[in-house]
Amino acid sequence: MIRVTMQRGLTGLYTPSIAGGIACQAFIPASLPPQPPLLLNDKLQARLNDALLALGRLDAISTLLPDADLFLYGYVRKEAVMSSQIEGTQSSLSDLMLYEMEGLPGVPMDDVQEVSCYVQALTLGVERIRQGYPITLRLISEVHQALMTSGRGLQRNPGEFRRNQVWIGGHRADEATFVPPPANHLAECWGALEQFINDQPVATAPVIKAALAHVQFETIHPFMDGNGRLGRLLIPLILVEAGVLKEPLLYLSVFFKHYRQTYYALLQQVRTEGDWEAWLLFFVDAITATATQAVATAQALRRLLADDKARLSELGRLAGSATQILDALFARPVANISALNATTGLTPATIGKALDALETLAIVREVTGNKRNRIFAYSAYIALLNQETQ
Repeated sequence: MIRVTMQRGLTGLYTPSIAGGIACQAFIPASLPPQPPLLLNDKLQARLNDALLALGRLDAISTLLPDADLFLYGYVRKEAVMSSQIEGTQSSLSDLMLYEMEGLPGVPMDDVQEVSCYVQALTLGVERIRQGYPITLRLISEVHQALMTSGRGLQRNPGEFRRNQVWIGGHRADEATFVPPPANHLAECWGALEQFINDQPVATAPVIKAALAHVQFETIHPFMDGNGRLGRLLIPLILVEAGVLKEPLLYLSVFFKHYRQTYYALLQQVRTEGDWEAWLLFFVDAITATATQAVATAQALRRLLADDKARLSELGRLAGSATQILDALFARPVANISALNATTGLTPATIGKALDALETLAIVREVTGNKRNRIFAYSAYIALLNQETQ
């Protein structure tokens, strides 16, 4: 009988190191792919097939939606919020969108700036891949720089490998949950991972490559800060580069956050037992659940817009203007009159009247409480995106 998983033993070696003045044992991972090779038994193959089907449906969203960018805008920002919340920020989707509208978020500015940087980093990474850049140190360094341009990140050597030994978990290195490779091994470790990502010397199926590369990146932990967020960003970047997804619509942070303890335990299980198959089962289930939810969210957003537009006929002469504003808010669900003026070309006076009418219908909500410089949110749109993050 074929086993579900394989215990290969330690997938690397320990080496003496010093962190914070304390002697410890740092872990240097073996190169990918795993040895002996992955065991794709019937159970794992079936779940992998489910994930590939779900990815196909998700990719179809970018051709089925009238404008995939409208969905991408909100979905990317939701991922940025969730990925950053895993690292401890308190920013919400509404906080981020308020910040982007130059409003005041309800959380510390550093928190929302970090989330905004995540959006910029992902956008830059996808742009570079579309320009033909391979996923190499050059691209990763550039994306890391974009990720770390907030106030706190600037002090953490953006775009540069760490120069000292760090540890994860525990208040001192000899009691840590995990101690990643010493700084003088980072170039070698990254070089091996870069070769694997770029199919040298052998090609790896994209979903499996994304799964394995994510663990290896987190294990190498090459930067002083931002490794978790960058490791999660690496997943959609690999899938976009491979052509599995046209748009970076797959974000696993919600799933990883929900099953956080399992996620960290499986990362460690790979290192200490070599159980890549158990990690892969978790990873493909994350893809299936996340991609299926993303498709459902996109369909729900389309229905929301159609239903809300159907209600506008009762506004009489304002219905046409209100429809234009609703379309603009579907593209950017938090906006002020100035932004709506630039998008629709309607006069500020007309926009103000239409927004008041939309607020009466409980379709939009004014979020500042100000008499001047008012900012409006398409509440139900944001609520739909927030549903799966609770």
